[in-house]
Amino acid sequence: MCTVRYIGRFLPDDPLDVPWVVVEYLAEQLGIKDVSCVKQYTERKPTAYEHAWEIRDAYEYHEYDDPEWGRKFRTFLYGRAWTHAEGPVALFNQAVGWLRRHRVLLPGVSVLARKVSEVRTVAEKRLHATIARAAHRADAALPQDLVATLVTPEGARFSELERLRRPPTRTTGTAFARSLERVDEIAAFQLGRVRLSQVPPNRLAALARYGLGSKAASLERAEEPKRTAMLTAVMRHLEAKAIDEALDLFQVLMATRLISTAKRKTEKDRLSTLPQLEKASRVLAQAAKVLFEELELVETHDADLDTAALWAAVEEVAPRAAVMSAAALVVSLVPEDEGSADVAMRAALTNLYNTVRPFLALLGESKALQAAPPGARVLAKVQRLPALARRRVKDKPLLPREVDDKLVPAAWRKAVYANADLPQGSVDRDAYVVCVLRLESAGADAKVSLDIQPNGRVKLNVAKLGALGEPKSLAWLRKRVEKMLPKIDLPDLLFEVQSWTGFLDAFVYLGDGTTRMKDLTTSVVALLVSEACNIGMTPVTNPGHEALTRSRLVHVDQFYLRSDTIAAANAMLIQAQSDVPIVAYWGDGLLASVDGLRFVVPVRTISSAPSPKYFGFKRGITWLNAVNDQVAGIGQMVVPGTPRDSLHILDALLNLDGGAKPEMVATDNASYSDIVFGIFRILGYNFSPRFKDLDDQRFWRAAMPGVETGTYGVLEPLARNRVNLKKIEMWWPDMLRVAGSLVTNQVRAYDLLRMFGRERHPTPLGQAFAEYGRIAKTEHLLRMVDPVDDTYRRQMNRQLTVQESRHKLARDVCHGKRGTIHQAYRDGMEDQLGALGLVLNAIVLWTTRYIDAAVAQLRAEGHDIRDEDIARLPPSSTAT
Repeated sequence: MCTVRYIGRFLPDDPLDVPWVVVEYLAEQLGIKDVSCVKQYTERKPTAYEHAWEIRDAYEYHEYDDPEWGRKFRTFLYGRAWTHAEGPVALFNQAVGWLRRHRVLLPGVSVLARKVSEVRTVAEKRLHATIARAAHRADAALPQDLVATLVTPEGARFSELERLRRPPTRTTGTAFARSLERVDEIAAFQLGRVRLSQVPPNRLAALARYGLGSKAASLERAEEPKRTAMLTAVMRHLEAKAIDEALDLFQVLMATRLISTAKRKTEKDRLSTLPQLEKASRVLAQAAKVLFEELELVETHDADLDTAALWAAVEEVAPRAAVMSAAALVVSLVPEDEGSADVAMRAALTNLYNTVRPFLALLGESKALQAAPPGARVLAKVQRLPALARRRVKDKPLLPREVDDKLVPAAWRKAVYANADLPQGSVDRDAYVVCVLRLESAGADAKVSLDIQPNGRVKLNVAKLGALGEPKSLAWLRKRVEKMLPKIDLPDLLFEVQSWTGFLDAFVYLGDGTTRMKDLTTSVVALLVSEACNIGMTPVTNPGHEALTRSRLVHVDQFYLRSDTIAAANAMLIQAQSDVPIVAYWGDGLLASVDGLRFVVPVRTISSAPSPKYFGFKRGITWLNAVNDQVAGIGQMVVPGTPRDSLHILDALLNLDGGAKPEMVATDNASYSDIVFGIFRILGYNFSPRFKDLDDQRFWRAAMPGVETGTYGVLEPLARNRVNLKKIEMWWPDMLRVAGSLVTNQVRAYDLLRMFGRERHPTPLGQAFAEYGRIAKTEHLLRMVDPVDDTYRRQMNRQLTVQESRHKLARDVCHGKRGTIHQAYRDGMEDQLGALGLVLNAIVLWTTRYIDAAVAQLRAEGHDIRDEDIARLPPSSTAT
């Protein structure tokens, strides 16, 4: 009975083929003193079979050969193999789980393995046949056209397919034009007409991944219909990816070649006029001072105003002509409107029209570009830009009725409609074109006090959070544990963690999900060390060892080391980390932090961006890390440059490798707009950023109609702003749809946040999220300024300290080439930094287990180890 309930099958041949400790445990439960009497059970062989039949009937178990349950099992297995892109091991485990759940006795391992292999083969043949049949049905010539991309043209070095799957690396107008041409070349296959709705998207994505990782020669040698199926999946994937890469390049161009250039020119022009403005202002200030003094004397003595005397007094400071000239200069240099700087910047942008003109035709005439309903209007005007670019506006000025006035925001109106060099009533064509393109890119002792300002506003003053200090017991424990930790090389550490968790078994072949290669773990460890330490393959190559030859490492790197296998291996380490007993002192995994680590990228790529603060005169990327309070890295992603982190934090959280979904997310001075708070809250996250200007934040109050809310005590003067609950109620169904689209990865959070808050004028749906977010933001603020309980603030600070320790460890590990990333493509960056994150988790797990053993040994030796000290003993800093 125990064996069938535990392993799912009887052991009639040898019922005693179980660990003896199990027999002793059962004997103790049954009150049997002489355990050896169980050996008499096997003296009569039919007894085990008879008892197995009785248990089967009594507990309603089913034989594997039962026709009804066999049919149900085959239905499940075929359905699972068709809908999930799993390897044989994962499908075998799913089969075992189904049989045990439905009380079907397990067959022999070889029987079930053959069944799994048979089902996977049938599913793959069905997949290939379905896709190939759909391609042939859409166009009989399409399969041959796809196969033609595998041929290397005469005089070329690689095939057309290889050329099409190479993303752009230069950030120039010419490169953008070529990227649009690449989009059109791929779109020419018109793969949208291939109806593949009956094919599971994950199977199609897995097939495309395998095809992209295969060389053209391998694809050409594949048999039909597999070859056509792979090429169709690859080209469909490239079609979407090429459009994304072209738009990413366009966004980089707009930001670096247009916006930044215009801002620098505007600032330079304003700085050049500063000396003249200072001199004129000084003259006017002196004249005004004398004038005011004379006017006060006239008013005091109630005398008549003598204009000549006033001018005489002023001319003692400066001649009348100098004063009048200074006044005229100030008027010319300081316009009356407050947005003069923005207007000047927009005007400078129009001077850069020639930068965007070369690719206007391709951008506007590309048939591959499409838009959602809200963006259809902008796309329609973008497609009209080529005609405007060809127009001779000197001979035929552009009139307001020929442009879409609703696409011109207030900040652009002067640049578009008020060009003094053009005839009155005409539109500045160059400014309008750039405007439309711009639219397209687009605690403890916490002391709190309230100060009433002269203007009636209430200002909140919050004292800094003081340090807790380090008790002697913690210093002694940290020092003692560090001495007890063994010294080990990184490769040996990875092999030891593999012996505990088997995480390297997640690295399976790209095609069929198997791992038949001999000494594969040795090759994977070498590649992980190479990628994480950023030292290249040469230091880990050994021609005398088959698993370490360069050809083997290149093969494993191409077909085994990729984002999905890294994520699967990471999930094993995250689970193993949570199972270590000492981790319970650090947290339950429901608190996480997300922060970015910057890397300079000295190679030519469109996936990096400039930031003088972090990269100097070079370009770089940000590696966003999600780390939970159990000190495990649970997710990561690569973003160009140093963007507003909150725009990407959600994307990182919605694509975690493993672990529990965090409830509280701490960040360090991220963007904390009301819309961001609203989207985090509707997805079930407590967004907890640190504020740079906490004393200037607004507090909001919400009141339900007809419900008395009472007073807010000392905070009554602070909570003057009210949340518009009606707006939330009106847009609530759409807000839920947005949340569903984010959870199912139908849309990126980054794109949504940019769309909702464009040009600081949120859309109606964005305003609803802002109102909803104000509730969450006020709750967050109130927890932060709590004058009695500082637990919330200390949780945030402690978690961010854990994040900083992980980043320091990452810098120590990724030491090669002085910490710069030399990957030209986004996929290469993600794979390398994914390997770094995996190695960091392995180091943390290894350190955690030895810290746990050290603390257990110290307690066994009679030392009094306080739980509070263990809670402040994270492994990230100890691991260095």
